[in-house]
Amino acid sequence: MAVDIKSLNHSQLNDLISKAQIRQNELRKEKVGKLREKIHALIKAEGYSFDDIFGGKVAGKRRSGGIVAPKYKNPANPEQTWSGRGKRPRWFNDALKAGKSEKSLLIG
Repeated sequence: MAVDIKSLNHSQLNDLISKAQIRQNELRKEKVGKLREKIHALIKAEGYSFDDIFGGKVAGKRRSGGIVAPKYKNPANPEQTWSGRGKRPRWFNDALKAGKSEKSLLIG
């Protein structure tokens, strides 16, 4: 199927490009599906499961961050704590500016 692109106007070219991109995505999905089937068949033929090979983790999934125990506390208000991760709280920076050391702000 040869298309003479020189005879197409702007909107016809855009339509052709759009259809070609859609078809390209369809072909890619088909190829990925076939490859996935081959991989699963190979794993099964070797006597393993997908989880045995890949550890049961799904690609692209992040671990959910658990709650981290507080590491520092505000000497002026012990209810204010910080785990030591992320941006420093204002009270922590203020305490450091006032001459306190990080060690002195540790809990326990």
